[in-house]
Amino acid sequence: MMMISWFTFVLLSFASFRLTRLVVYDKITAFLRAPFLEREIVSLEDGSMEEQITIKGKGIRYGIGSLLSCYWCVGIWTAAILCIGLYFFNPIFMPIVIILAVAGVAAIIETIVSYFL
Repeated sequence: MMMISWFTFVLLSFASFRLTRLVVYDKITAFLRAPFLEREIVSLEDGSMEEQITIKGKGIRYGIGSLLSCYWCVGIWTAAILCIGLYFFNPIFMPIVIILAVAGVAAIIETIVSYFL
């Protein structure tokens, strides 16, 4: 059975948060989502704008699109990949986890600071 320290758990949590946002929302990974999802900005009756997501295709393509449009689904898979990678390939995955965790904390801090400024 794999036991991890609280520090490693916190690192994995922030790393999973950042990797999930990277896959689901960030512009830099839009090319990965493009074959499976179509995003459109629509104007609502009250004048506000909303992003509407349409899943493309059928079968496996539709399944992958459904996965990529779900923050919670991608979160489980990124957490699993990071945990398994850390367990079996620690020297390779630990620097990746640390970088993602630091980026995740930085994103949270930026969001908080932006809210108050």
